[in-house]
Amino acid sequence: MTHSIKTQGHSERSRTMIKINKQKNGYAVLELLFYIAFFTVLSSVVINAMITMTRSFKETTIQAELVQSGNIIERMSREIRQASDITSISSTDLKLNAVEFKLSGSDIQLFENDIFVGNLNTPNIIVTALAFTQITTAKGKAVKIELTLKSANDTSDNTQDFYDTIVLRGNY
Repeated sequence: MTHSIKTQGHSERSRTMIKINKQKNGYAVLELLFYIAFFTVLSSVVINAMITMTRSFKETTIQAELVQSGNIIERMSREIRQASDITSISSTDLKLNAVEFKLSGSDIQLFENDIFVGNLNTPNIIVTALAFTQITTAKGKAVKIELTLKSANDTSDNTQDFYDTIVLRGNY
């Protein structure tokens, strides 16, 4: 009799363990769904942050390129400041004693003694506007430069404007 009671208790324990295992399996599926949902939300947040950082980096790089290209106007200013007179001037062409700046397409070309030296802008910088204006007063001459640049890498067509007025040497 004791033996049959033990088996009966053992089979009850087995049924209880089977019930517990079934309950654990149910929780495992719910846990799995929760973790999948949590991972999905977390992944989308991380991916969105990476996309935002990439865009910010690209915009910062483009802005730095444009500001760096301000060296173009510095080079022109230096040459104009050293010149004693203007040989010829038009809206997109300035010829000084031995130096000439000319807008050709989207590039500013530099000529020294009528020999092409190269473009002042880098290939990824597009010159969208260049204007030279001669200013003549009773005391001397000056040149006003207006320059607008844009990056070839920028899809939003942002531009950067540069302005300078330079008095020729000996005219101040």
